[in-house]
Amino acid sequence: MYRAVQQGLRAAGVRWIRCHHADRGDGVFILAPLRTDKVRLAEALPTALAKSLRRHNSRHPPEERIRLRLAMHAGEVARDEHGATGNSINLAFRLLDAPELKSAFRRAPGVLAVITSEWFYDEVVRHSSVAGAYRRIPVTVKETSTSGWMHTVNVSNTPQPAAAVIRRMLTWAQFIRRS
Repeated sequence: MYRAVQQGLRAAGVRWIRCHHADRGDGVFILAPLRTDKVRLAEALPTALAKSLRRHNSRHPPEERIRLRLAMHAGEVARDEHGATGNSINLAFRLLDAPELKSAFRRAPGVLAVITSEWFYDEVVRHSSVAGAYRRIPVTVKETSTSGWMHTVNVSNTPQPAAAVIRRMLTWAQFIRRS
């Protein structure tokens, strides 16, 4: 998973070493550097990540194949001695757990499902070359009730039986500081 994520970030012009990242057991939480080009991120990361996952899956038996859910959002983040926190991070995790996203991904043949916040879609994705691939979905998780924009990346030509795939999460949040 980490190799695929690093390759996806590299394609988006983001250096892994410049990111804050924390392992979450079945996924990874990543904060990108302040000056990350979000349009390039939205356009390049999902495709490169999906291609890398497809390569991995083509070389491994079904029980070792990986599918990921990716949440992209930007917002304020606070740091303290325990790590990063903030409503933006909470929203990214809520988006990732959206029942509609999980349901659509179970039915999709690809290796990657992407969801963005309403803000990230309006300010970034809408102005990118990939905007047409996204569709709006309701997100109701815990105390969060909002909309997200999702896209299942279908670059897989290897069958991905849902029961035989390891489901992992990837969370993405953009690290922004107030000036």
